[in-house]
Amino acid sequence: MEKQSLAILVTIGFSIVGVVGDYFLKLASSKEESLRSIWFYVGFAVYASTAFGWVFVMKHLKLATVGVVYSVSMILLLTAIGAVAFRETLNYAEMLGIALAVGSLVLLMRFA
Repeated sequence: MEKQSLAILVTIGFSIVGVVGDYFLKLASSKEESLRSIWFYVGFAVYASTAFGWVFVMKHLKLATVGVVYSVSMILLLTAIGAVAFRETLNYAEMLGIALAVGSLVLLMRFA
């Protein structure tokens, strides 16, 4: 597998790990003392676990590409977690924004 393709897959994987971290931080936010909650520490540890891998990704991709791939992946994954785990709903403007974000990723990958 080409190193650039592997770096993109690793970036998407980090998005998944980031969403897991966000899930725990969302759980922590519902507690009285959020920053002392076990969920806060779990979320923090999950985020910190990706630091070493980012060095690999940034060796093989432009920072702009990393930013777009990571952001769009996070948007899609966080939207799914919000809808499924926390029963959050989307309005039409939010759905349009998500579609435009995915479109930006397609354009970036096509012309980068």
